[in-house]
Amino acid sequence: MANILVVDDELGIRDLLSEILNDEGHTVELAENAAQARAARQRMRPDLVLLDIWMPDTDGVTLLKEWSTTGLLSMPVVMMSGHATIETAVEATKIGAHSFLEKPITMQKLLKAVEAGLARNAPAGAAAAVPMRKPGMAGVMPMQVTELTVEAAMTGGQAIPAVVEMGPQARQMFELDKPLRDARDEFEKCYFEFHLAKEGGSMTRVAEKTGLERTHLYRKLKQLGVDLSRGKRNSSSNAA
Repeated sequence: MANILVVDDELGIRDLLSEILNDEGHTVELAENAAQARAARQRMRPDLVLLDIWMPDTDGVTLLKEWSTTGLLSMPVVMMSGHATIETAVEATKIGAHSFLEKPITMQKLLKAVEAGLARNAPAGAAAAVPMRKPGMAGVMPMQVTELTVEAAMTGGQAIPAVVEMGPQARQMFELDKPLRDARDEFEKCYFEFHLAKEGGSMTRVAEKTGLERTHLYRKLKQLGVDLSRGKRNSSSNAA
């Protein structure tokens, strides 16, 4: 696993990147500006930095140049921006950026960029500190990730307990004397809570099991009122 520093002035981007990377097994530190990024860089010695270009105090390219000229650019840095020009991306690469991600960032491109950056710092002859999935027919294969924007995606790794045992008598748990939509929502909530518990809280596996892509699944859970934060608390309690 790796220590990753995420620097972005947008709270939503920071939170979602953190969720995704934590789900991949990494430790994530967040910074909303260059000052916080400098402090975090000194404190945590990150294995990789995801650095936004446009920030209110000091822009990402300037911070990258500062690290480069002071000998602090010892880790791969992946630049991020939704408004940068090709010239800006080229300049960042010349300064020492490992790669560049254009917003909106897809999950597939994010995870590939992180994997490639961490592989650069892996010791010779050793595998990169990147989580790998189960072996496939042609060897170890990375997780299959659909092209979802980070802003729209949600990660798994949340242990949500089953609140219903879906057996032959499950139909007795539902009130049928109500509008079809309400009855259907009750069933779907129990259905998804069951599968989340059965799959250990993994949104990826539940998405595969139920035939829904992860963004649709997350929206569905929010719509049905599944308490995801409760799942996180229970997971932390069990770990302790």
